[in-house]
Amino acid sequence: QQLLQQAEYCTEMGAAACTLLWGVSSSEDVVKAILGGEKALKFFSITGQTMESFVKSLDGDVKEPDSDENQFVFALAGIVTNVAANVAAIACGREFLVNSSRALLDTVLQLLGDLRPGQCTKLKVYGGRLLLMSLYNVSINLKGLKYISESPGFIPLLWWLLSDPDTEVCLHALALRLVQSVVLEPEVFSKSASEFRSSLPLQRIVAMAKSRNPHLQTVAQELLEDLRALER
Repeated sequence: QQLLQQAEYCTEMGAAACTLLWGVSSSEDVVKAILGGEKALKFFSITGQTMESFVKSLDGDVKEPDSDENQFVFALAGIVTNVAANVAAIACGREFLVNSSRALLDTVLQLLGDLRPGQCTKLKVYGGRLLLMSLYNVSINLKGLKYISESPGFIPLLWWLLSDPDTEVCLHALALRLVQSVVLEPEVFSKSASEFRSSLPLQRIVAMAKSRNPHLQTVAQELLEDLRALER
């Protein structure tokens, strides 16, 4: 009983502390302060381990949507997203993740692949959006784009996200943006061009370009134009 109480306390405290940190990490100065501290590496290492353990514990069951466990993991994913979104001239957040926390990026790629249909819908949509946004933000950095695009599961992951009929519009749009990041970077695209061309779900993207959702329609149309330009 005492161990259970301690675990509940740690989860509640973690959810509260990380939610606060998630909120303030949208500030560029806060991101710099986090990354400048001696605990940054340890924090992101624990972040990856915590998110991975949480997803593995789901076994298809839907936890309470507003549980401390969900909030804890959402907040951790949100912090990573904000750090990767750092837009300073030195882009310190993205540089840190690419240079010092590659294990965390590997975990994010793995977790996105683990969030299969029917497994905790809210986590898949909300948590998946945060994880995908983290990858997209990292892809703005050329070194980051090279790293994630060379992951063996990266292209299959994008195709699965684009082909999944249950996926929310926000995930489809982010997956398209990630594809666009690769397509628009010749140095990166040249290494995976044959795999892209042979497995790209083109008809699915064409269908998205006719979507009633204006944002998804615009992103899909832009990607199709980029692909046509490559062919020319």
